Amino acid sequence: MPKPVLSDFVKAYDVRGVVPDQLNVDVAWALGAAFAQTVIGPEGASGVVIGHDMRPSSPELSRAFAAGVTAHGFDATLIGLCSTDGLYYASGALDLPGAMFTASHNPAQYNGIKLCRAGARPVGQDSGLADVSALAQRLLDTGTSAGPVDGPVGTVVERDVLADYAAFLRGLVDLSGVRPLKVVVDAGNGMGGHTVPAVLGTAAGLPGLPLEVVPLYFELDGTFPNHEANPLEPENLRDLQAAVVEHGADLGLAFDGDADRCFVVDERGEPVSPSAITALVATREVAKEVAGGTPAADVAVVYNVISSAAVPEIIAEQGARGVRTRVGHSFIKAEMAREGAVFGGEHSAHYYFRDFWFADTGMLAAMHVLAALGEQAEPLSRLTAAYSRYAASGEINSTVADAAATTATVRAWATERGAQLDELDGLTATHPATPEAPMWWLNLRASNTEPLLRLNVEAADRDTMTQVRDDVLALVRGER
Repeated sequence: MPKPVLSDFVKAYDVRGVVPDQLNVDVAWALGAAFAQTVIGPEGASGVVIGHDMRPSSPELSRAFAAGVTAHGFDATLIGLCSTDGLYYASGALDLPGAMFTASHNPAQYNGIKLCRAGARPVGQDSGLADVSALAQRLLDTGTSAGPVDGPVGTVVERDVLADYAAFLRGLVDLSGVRPLKVVVDAGNGMGGHTVPAVLGTAAGLPGLPLEVVPLYFELDGTFPNHEANPLEPENLRDLQAAVVEHGADLGLAFDGDADRCFVVDERGEPVSPSAITALVATREVAKEVAGGTPAADVAVVYNVISSAAVPEIIAEQGARGVRTRVGHSFIKAEMAREGAVFGGEHSAHYYFRDFWFADTGMLAAMHVLAALGEQAEPLSRLTAAYSRYAASGEINSTVADAAATTATVRAWATERGAQLDELDGLTATHPATPEAPMWWLNLRASNTEPLLRLNVEAADRDTMTQVRDDVLALVRGER
């Protein structure tokens, strides 16, 4: 078998490849060895904490990675089955760099690795992943992808952190006093089936909560027999939506494969925009800071360029400071750390918390939603209506031959219409409300890995959004 080319599947934020053609035990060993030399050693850490999801290849790959680390004299703490935010918890609580073996929502033939520094600090292409990949490739190319190297060998220990993770989250959001709620949870056969019973139930030995959890697809199965574990795709929410209505539930929660993202469905079975969840949680986190004596003006909340315009509006209405950033968890995490932000949200349903080492945790966001709902009497649809102010297109992908030329065409179109432009992440064009036209904005971003342009449009009303969306799509797709 030819040696894998790591640059083919080491992405901007993580590793994501087909098993075993791309990601196999030799590659995992080499990546572990490279991680030891480029991150663990230079950080002054004693070792690494390693977790994995329910995919059949995950245990073997995680142990191969551990072997690469220990071969270079560093210790490996294996925490076994966990969600990605469970790995971030362990990295923060143990103050160790971390490696999570998961391909999130990707199909069963894939696996991957999410890496972090101690304290769950990100490792992306611009923050160490390129160095890890380059050294691992050299190890593979020179045939040193297995076996010990000279010097002392580190130890491997196993540790279960699930109960500690659950107790930590319970300490951040108190659900013990909320009104009784019925919640349907679709784990998609992913790691939510492992973490939800511990955090929202009694599986971790914690006291019961006033929650009736109706489980969907809690059986851990990396072949995803019921539906893809990607709630961002509407068809993967249909079972949850139907179950919420069937059971007369107060809300539904859907987790992706590694349970670091959480999507919310209201009591009618209607999806709640992740931007609305961002605004809701931001309001709660700002209020908590203010109650603790911090002036609202000193509280920062981070959001990305495709979040609803309602998000910065609502942050400002709370007296807090909104910080706009690029799409992607490494950018959000870095900006949150720079700003000391209390919270950050992305439209992809990643939610980041200062009190969780600036890392993303879908479970903690879900707990905030449960608390917000349970602390008052209104249904979720009415509660979230205040945070859903505009009409949005959702993200629309188009295959293009020349992304730069197409973007230039859209830039000229937006300029002719008096839109304000910025290029923080792709092209954002914002048309403020005027007597002649309602507010609208669009963002057009090129994919990092495919010949795609991603379009998001939002406007003050659905007719305006539809018109802008259709006009821009016609330009992008060469239809005018």
